[in-house]
Amino acid sequence: MHRFPKWSLRAADVPSLCRARVFRGLVRCFLATVLVGLLAGSLSAQSLLEGLARPLEGRSMRESSAARRGGDPNAMPLGDDTEASNHDNRHIRPGDTLVVFDAKGPGAITHLWFTFGWPGGRRPVADHQEMLLRIYWDGRERPGVEAPLGDFFANCFGRRRPVTSLPVVVESGDSYNCYWHMPFRRSARIEIVNQSRRPVVGLYYHVDWVKKESLPKDTPYFHAQYRQEYPTRNGRDYVILDTKGKGHYVGTVLAIRTRSPLWYGEGDEKIYIDGEKQPSIWGTGTEEFFGCAYGLESASTPQFGVPLFDQFEVVGAKTAAYRWYLSDPIIFNKSIRVTLEHKSWVSRDENPDYRKMSCNEREDDYATVAFWYQTGEPTFAARAPDAAARRLPSLDRVVIEAKDFADTKHRAPGETSIQSVPWLHERPQLFYRPADRKNAWIEIPFEVRRKEPLRLLINATRAGDCGVWQASLDGVKLLGPMDFYSPEPDEHEFHLLDFWPEPGRYTLRLECVGKSARSDGYGLAVESVRLRERRPRVERYGHEKDNDWRRRPIFHTKE
Repeated sequence: MHRFPKWSLRAADVPSLCRARVFRGLVRCFLATVLVGLLAGSLSAQSLLEGLARPLEGRSMRESSAARRGGDPNAMPLGDDTEASNHDNRHIRPGDTLVVFDAKGPGAITHLWFTFGWPGGRRPVADHQEMLLRIYWDGRERPGVEAPLGDFFANCFGRRRPVTSLPVVVESGDSYNCYWHMPFRRSARIEIVNQSRRPVVGLYYHVDWVKKESLPKDTPYFHAQYRQEYPTRNGRDYVILDTKGKGHYVGTVLAIRTRSPLWYGEGDEKIYIDGEKQPSIWGTGTEEFFGCAYGLESASTPQFGVPLFDQFEVVGAKTAAYRWYLSDPIIFNKSIRVTLEHKSWVSRDENPDYRKMSCNEREDDYATVAFWYQTGEPTFAARAPDAAARRLPSLDRVVIEAKDFADTKHRAPGETSIQSVPWLHERPQLFYRPADRKNAWIEIPFEVRRKEPLRLLINATRAGDCGVWQASLDGVKLLGPMDFYSPEPDEHEFHLLDFWPEPGRYTLRLECVGKSARSDGYGLAVESVRLRERRPRVERYGHEKDNDWRRRPIFHTKE
């Protein structure tokens, strides 16, 4: 496995880092694809393998971003020996819409493939949460598919993650493949709306489809609809899908950003079929809903997976999971209502009785995409909000950028640099390599303007040449030593303290206390110190308002 020998980045290093990431991703994708190929035979042998030995009706077709003569999207591909013939991508300006497919039926779309420039280079570009995918069937006014492009491919929060499943494959977070079968009778139109303030650049695409003579009268249409609640609403379960008609439910993508510490996933899925008052399909917890057990962790399998699970039981953790019902679709004849409880653990100071228990109504941020087939038009009223509304609201009351404290007044002797690592952090980070590890420290001051419940944390980078550091606040030691080592650079939040600070100035101090045996150095990479809000009920209950954090520091965790 490739390791960066040092973490002090230069602009010239960025292309080589990108190549290394792509290479690692290709290796992972190859191994995962082999696994999927083996599993696919056992999971869907009859449909995928036996079906290939039968006569197939229709004619295969493709629409793509291939360079066209004269720039006319309806012209033949250029295909000559000029460099222009390789200009196969499109750009979408902010606010514009690109139609990538517009065809007359009958037919069936069999494969979608997209790739595009990703944020992290010199030029600011849109991310895939800001790109809205819409697919219209038979000239209908409302799209049958409406979701952020990333969420449709189980890549949520604008982050790129590999996915290796049967209907969706995202190779190394770069190429987005979809194999959902999408029949249409009269017409189909696929468009991508750039709802960002930044351009979509380098968009390549293929739309593979089969032109047919006819479709059976009872052929259902494919649908996918995004919705969100920031945060979930008290007193009612989160609704993933609610539609009338006949069809079958085939998948869910769920994204959760926590607003409370402790485990969030005790909520059960409850699915109401054909207007029933009590759900006949009732699960046992969110992790079971997505095929996992005893919590969620990173996974990618043909029918379920967790592409993103960044940290466990902290305020602000992000999780993205998918579950496809391929061999077990949920069939409905009149209607279906798919819901998910948002009940689980919260810390003592969020419970009215100041105790830990597993059945509290939580208020986390949820976003979902429901996937289903249905005859007729759905009655689900949800629509995707625009990109600005899809962006998660900040939970941070105060953000103190570490780069502003690189001077010798705020650190022991050593080497410092300000580094931009856009694929990890929104802001530049301070990298510090101490001259003497036995007397290495940095201090970051901050100010509190109002007494309220807050969580103190450090947003940092773990890397191969970083050490072990101890945090203290105004001389009070917080938790134990923090290991900033990772074999490959990653973003990590170190959560330190839950408290009600009085208005005034404070100083967070980090002191080097050693390093991991695997680390190449004693460095420290910090993007910011943050004071993160707690849920309003913490302030309303006020259980710890009068606690003296200097005498009794509190950190709410599962222990």
